[in-house]
Amino acid sequence: MLLVDDEPETLATLTAFLEERGAQIKAASSVGDAFEAFQAWRPDVLVSDIGMPEEDGYALIHKIRGREREHGGHVPAIALTAYARVEDRLKILSSGFQMHVPKPVDPVELVTVIASVSHSLPNA
Repeated sequence: MLLVDDEPETLATLTAFLEERGAQIKAASSVGDAFEAFQAWRPDVLVSDIGMPEEDGYALIHKIRGREREHGGHVPAIALTAYARVEDRLKILSSGFQMHVPKPVDPVELVTVIASVSHSLPNA
């Protein structure tokens, strides 16, 4: 899984929590680093913060959804965000994310959501 968040503490905490549960994680703290990692190692799931400086999570999902299916363009994606209004959720879902998890992130909820989107994988 590719995990993207510009907050080092959140990134480290979630990475450790998910790795303890058997996930293979590549962590990135920016859209540029995430997209580079995505191209080199196509993950089964993308988990990305929305609010990041310079480029945000919407820019990342736009870049990924612009790729062909065989190049990972349809990877299941989960947005992490402190924005929890109905309008925010609608924007998140219409931009290409399948699910969203509010911040602060409850790691158990995140695992449940990851499992939910993972079941939609072709070979899962």
